[in-house]
Amino acid sequence: MRRPFIDREMPDVYTAMTKASAASRKSSHEAGLDDDLIELINVRVSQINRCLTCLSIHVPRARQAGVPQRQLDLLPAWREAGAKEFSDQQRAALDLAEALTVLDEGADLDGLAEAASAHLTRAQIAAVQWTTTLINAFNRISIASGHPALTVKE
Repeated sequence: MRRPFIDREMPDVYTAMTKASAASRKSSHEAGLDDDLIELINVRVSQINRCLTCLSIHVPRARQAGVPQRQLDLLPAWREAGAKEFSDQQRAALDLAEALTVLDEGADLDGLAEAASAHLTRAQIAAVQWTTTLINAFNRISIASGHPALTVKE
């Protein structure tokens, strides 16, 4: 038996997830985060989780939101790329997103939030954390289901 597409088997749960994602994006915009940063987070988390489906969706969305191709190319090595390639705000958001994706018992999440507060407001930090939490959930939905890569019009 092939594993089920869990979004299709329980569509009410998936609908609730998409509504949560829409609410998160709206709140992120209200907090002052633009789609380019939201999509940068979505791509980086999906890279870490190796989610084929979410990468096939969010890389084109990132380009549409204005993320330069060079940033997408360097995203797996954003720390090494430095401040020349990624702004302080982007670096703070990516640091938070990675810490919530690769859970490490030794991670100092309070310290990361404190460091991020130099470049992000409290509401923006919460928005980054919600964006990260939700893309991780969508990654797992697609991985659990074995969803294929999608063709997205750019």
